[in-house]
Amino acid sequence: MKKYPKIYLKPKKEIPVLRFHPWVFSGAIGKKEGVAKDGDIVKVYDSRENFLAVGHYYEGSIAVKLFSFEDIIPDTNFWKEKIQKAFDIREQLHITNNSISNAYRLVHGEGDGLPGLIIDVYAKVAVVQFHAVGMYKVRHFIKDALINTLGDRIEAIYNKSGNTLPSNFAKETTDGYLWRSLEQDSAVILENNCKFQINWKTGQKTGFFLDQRNNRKLLQDFSKGKKVLNAFCYSGGFSLYALLSGAEEVHSVDASAKAIDLLEENLKLNGLEEAKHESHVGDVMRFLKDNSNQYDVMVLDPPAYAKTASKRHNAVQAYKRLNIAGLQHLKPGGILFTFSCSQVVDNQLFYNTITAAAIEAKRTVRVLHRLTQPADHPVNIFHPEGNYLKGLVLYVE
Repeated sequence: MKKYPKIYLKPKKEIPVLRFHPWVFSGAIGKKEGVAKDGDIVKVYDSRENFLAVGHYYEGSIAVKLFSFEDIIPDTNFWKEKIQKAFDIREQLHITNNSISNAYRLVHGEGDGLPGLIIDVYAKVAVVQFHAVGMYKVRHFIKDALINTLGDRIEAIYNKSGNTLPSNFAKETTDGYLWRSLEQDSAVILENNCKFQINWKTGQKTGFFLDQRNNRKLLQDFSKGKKVLNAFCYSGGFSLYALLSGAEEVHSVDASAKAIDLLEENLKLNGLEEAKHESHVGDVMRFLKDNSNQYDVMVLDPPAYAKTASKRHNAVQAYKRLNIAGLQHLKPGGILFTFSCSQVVDNQLFYNTITAAAIEAKRTVRVLHRLTQPADHPVNIFHPEGNYLKGLVLYVE
């Protein structure tokens, strides 16, 4: 039986692990037995040498990311069971064989007990993104588990981790197919019968932002006959949903010309070439400052303004400025969809920030909906940090 390095925690530092939190911080470690390198599998014990969990070791603030609270050997069958369990949840959600949507998240990191691993399925291609060295080191187990679970539901598996692995490690890796290969690195997917051209090689994240699926659908309830602004539009998800629901006019803004090109392609895919729509390449704040347009409905879905706690204050100020500007361009009775995907900005802080923006903009605001990520992006109840997507739908007088 393989012997793994052992990590012993300081007295009382085992409490979070006993509560099934999947992270062990470096400051909790009392001593080590054996040599553990970045991404190695280790076993974690309390100060009295009682077994606690198994995980991947890292040199950093989060020293161990735990994937099992049972004393197991992570062999082929272990990873197959993990992937199968994640698939079974999605099958219960009726999204693995859905006639109107054929793209979904199969594995969502800690939410599925697999810290550092993201797997998205686009039609018949699984795109794997490793955010941690340990998961990358078991990539062949993950590949075999995917083939075992999905069978002929997929035609290829693509690894896209060059921008998500630690930079010193990523330079020794290359993105590419883990299993089979396709002539084209793209596909047309369906989401609630809306068509999107996605490219897992060149697109953002794994190729698309699946986490806004339900929120895009909700936008349709407010868009018919309305003038809509979709800021930070990327490939135009919210824009297409608004137009398909009968919006009178839609403006889409993004700093990336490539994103706007993709939006224009998606308009054609959905037969919306003649729709009343304007694309704008540029900075959203500059766009809002330089025009006097007033909108009935607005979507503010910026990229993460903060990825570390040290950037939290600056992020909050940026969210506040953005929402003040947005509120100033909403007609009385307008609807604002506003989001934050910054993990370090929690729900209450985001809510307080939008409240501060409403006060400064001198607008009376009512909260109609609180939004989050969909069920195929589950949050481990013992790991609230996994609740990264926050959104509000606001009625603005």
